[in-house]
Amino acid sequence: MVSKIEQTIEELAEYISQCRTKFFSSTEIVVNREEIEEFLQDLRANTPEEIKKYQRVLSNKEAILNDAREKAQKLIDEATAQTNELISEHEIMQQAYAQAHEVVTMATKQAQEILDNAVNQANTLKQEASKYTEDRLAEMESILEGSISQADANYRSLLTTLVQYRDVIHSNREAMTSATVYEESTDTDDISVGEE
Repeated sequence: MVSKIEQTIEELAEYISQCRTKFFSSTEIVVNREEIEEFLQDLRANTPEEIKKYQRVLSNKEAILNDAREKAQKLIDEATAQTNELISEHEIMQQAYAQAHEVVTMATKQAQEILDNAVNQANTLKQEASKYTEDRLAEMESILEGSISQADANYRSLLTTLVQYRDVIHSNREAMTSATVYEESTDTDDISVGEE
């Protein structure tokens, strides 16, 4: 079953693969800011729920251990009851003691096996849940780093373009100012020559 986080990550990856490339660039893409923010909102909204889900899995460890303890206690109680029953008959006291000891030993052994299995299962669940959570967080971190890097590159490219436009405008203004000064100077010279 695919989690909401995995689904959002897959949708984000598909969205990025469908984005058109930036003009004159083979590595930069143009993204819709609102759509990227929606993906990020989905990730923010679903991450706590996914983590809670895995915390619930981890909390089942205690339930498994408690169940194992209850079963073990039940076996010990049954063995103790059997022991008391056997001991109550005076003429077979020795035999009853031996049998009771054997039953208690077996019950203790079974109880220990149940506890060991429960602890192993709980530890395995915990490791799997931790690894899954770590993998999902690593994927999100990678996507966010890529998005930040892309946004930074786009911003720097925009600034470079704006600076170039400003320099062209400035250069054009200086050229126009120089031409105007030159024309005024030429007109003045003509008037002086005419008056002489």
